Amino acid sequence: MTRLPLIAAIRLSAAVPAIAAAVLAAPAPAGAQAGFNGTWSVLIVTDSGPCDRAYRYPVRVNNGEVSYAGQADFNVSGRVRKDGAVDVTVSRRDQRASGTGRLRGGAGSGTWRGTDATGTCSGTWTAEKRG
Repeated sequence: MTRLPLIAAIRLSAAVPAIAAAVLAAPAPAGAQAGFNGTWSVLIVTDSGPCDRAYRYPVRVNNGEVSYAGQADFNVSGRVRKDGAVDVTVSRRDQRASGTGRLRGGAGSGTWRGTDATGTCSGTWTAEKRG
């Protein structure tokens, strides 16, 4: 995986998303976020900065915990609260991005911001539940 898609993923957060080290919500009772459980396809779009224009990642939600559902050498962590609010962080070495947003039913959206040695990027993310 190249540096630029990783920075784009970091901005997710969320999405997916999405979304990763900044878990801002207190743990909810087990199953409280069960409606969000499953695999989500998260599209990350860069609006500002030297990062790739767009990238898509698979993200998994399990009882409010967010993780990466693919194969890569970066870390995704975060939380979906029972009201659908999402906080996610993606990191790899000196690269880091975080995102916030909201899931509602089978869709979600939000914003992200990330930094690495080349600068700062920011943008939006959207998510669709796949399973």
